Amino acid sequence: MKRLGYACNNMELGMQNIRTGRTMIDRKFKQGGLKLASELSLANAQDLIKILEWNEQHDIRLFRLGSELFPRWNHYELNALPDYEEISEVLKHAGDFAKAHNHRITTHPGPFNILGSPEARVVDNSIVSLERHSELFDLMGFAPSYENKINIHVGATYNDKPGTIRRWIHNYDRLSDNLKARLVIENDDKASMYSVRDLYEMLHLEIGIPITFDYFHHKFNTGDLSEREALMLARETWDLHGVTQCTHYSESRRREYQTLIENICDKHGIAWEDLPNWPTFAKSYAEFGKIREQAHSDFILELPNTYDVDSIDIMIEAKAKEQALIRVETLQKNAMILG
Repeated sequence: MKRLGYACNNMELGMQNIRTGRTMIDRKFKQGGLKLASELSLANAQDLIKILEWNEQHDIRLFRLGSELFPRWNHYELNALPDYEEISEVLKHAGDFAKAHNHRITTHPGPFNILGSPEARVVDNSIVSLERHSELFDLMGFAPSYENKINIHVGATYNDKPGTIRRWIHNYDRLSDNLKARLVIENDDKASMYSVRDLYEMLHLEIGIPITFDYFHHKFNTGDLSEREALMLARETWDLHGVTQCTHYSESRRREYQTLIENICDKHGIAWEDLPNWPTFAKSYAEFGKIREQAHSDFILELPNTYDVDSIDIMIEAKAKEQALIRVETLQKNAMILG
């Protein structure tokens, strides 16, 4: 079974103000305190159920939950919220719905979660944040498992990969058992950072942690492995725990934008190298030059190669969210018909 999913926001439902990312800036938190945080959290939890119901109606059973369901949750204990009991009931209902319909819910805390940092403050804040994510899954009634993965990156090398990894493992040992049973690690998109090979040899072999293979990141940091080799090496780390492998897939926004400009060139008979000399299109060309190769595209033009793997989950990381996924599924159906 191959499941495709999307991350955090549903654009169609967002037009109806249905979302799980209602948050607040520090000033608002100081003004509204736990009462406002509680009201926003309850609204987010209630809308999570609506998103999961929409996903079920559209045969989408892989979804990444954002990190803002509880606004500014690093600043208080969740059970201190005035509406905690009602929020807990709603989240349990969402978890029950997900389990009943075989939905996989994951999360991907932001890049500031750095367990290998040499700064104690950064590590302490990271641990609080990661534990909150695990507590959220507890409230949803999910047993601790990599099925509901909490996905992070190592975060930095500090010009010393071995030393950073030693600190990372030391701080990993400070985590709760529930969090450890959910935490997974992902390969990076810079050659100076951590490839699948690095993560396998430096972390997985030491602590057994699963590796999320990111197809797009691998293009920039192969670790001298082919795409198939890296995918299968990461797959071993999931098979060890008897959990379906989860991967990430995206494409380059720069390439996507280049395709749009090339279509303009073809339509108007303009050579690519002459485009900057056309005032009408010069702005588009200048914008193209500013886009990083690693930036994610709005939509996906191709399907990821799973190399005949039968059971795999693929999180589509595209800016168009579920709309990109719907387009991918159309491609997939067409490929099956042509195949």
